[in-house]
Amino acid sequence: MHIKEKTIATLKQFDMGDKLSFLPVLPKASVLISLFVRDGQLYTWMTVRSKELRTSGGEVCFPGGKREPGDRDDVHTALREAEEEIGLPSDEVQVVCRLFPVISKNGLLVTPVIGFIEESFCPSPNPAEVSSVFPVPLDFFTSERDHYVAHGAAGLVGPLHSFHFVDPDSGTQYHIWGLTAMLAILVAALALKKKPEFDVGFNSEDPSAFFQQILHRRISKLNHSKL
Repeated sequence: MHIKEKTIATLKQFDMGDKLSFLPVLPKASVLISLFVRDGQLYTWMTVRSKELRTSGGEVCFPGGKREPGDRDDVHTALREAEEEIGLPSDEVQVVCRLFPVISKNGLLVTPVIGFIEESFCPSPNPAEVSSVFPVPLDFFTSERDHYVAHGAAGLVGPLHSFHFVDPDSGTQYHIWGLTAMLAILVAALALKKKPEFDVGFNSEDPSAFFQQILHRRISKLNHSKL
């Protein structure tokens, strides 16, 4: 079986679908974690947010953003944002699954949407939102070599993971950290069926219990702060 088909079959096991109706009403957002195969390896596209943006300017992230009134669901949001930010046509994405959502530092309920695209896709970044787009091999996020963690820091979900990735084509170094780093680790562990070389704090074979616990903890804090 081809690596793409094997990965799709693996990831579909973790699709949350509509199992999350119990979650409270919170402002929603989605990110698109696009996968493609290059030279027999899985890769993903990442972006650097424009420094002109009011929130998280200059940070590395996956294409994505807040749900808009016209969006049908989390998948629609992720696909629309990816098309707006990097010029990825929605009909060129083979959506595979939705993973367990996490709450961002801004209080948004963020749903990771995973989809496959063709290797031939050439990003066309929208300069108003994105300053650059770069590909990263997925197994980079399972290696300890360029990874470090701030133990005891106020991370978004568990430890505050960080990576320093150097783009071999441009020589540019990117700092990937926080929620984006955690989602990248999660998808790499699931898609590659590979336990990271560092402690991630969750069962890489079945991480849903960990993320559900984190989500409930964050929701409790949010509710407490409103009292």
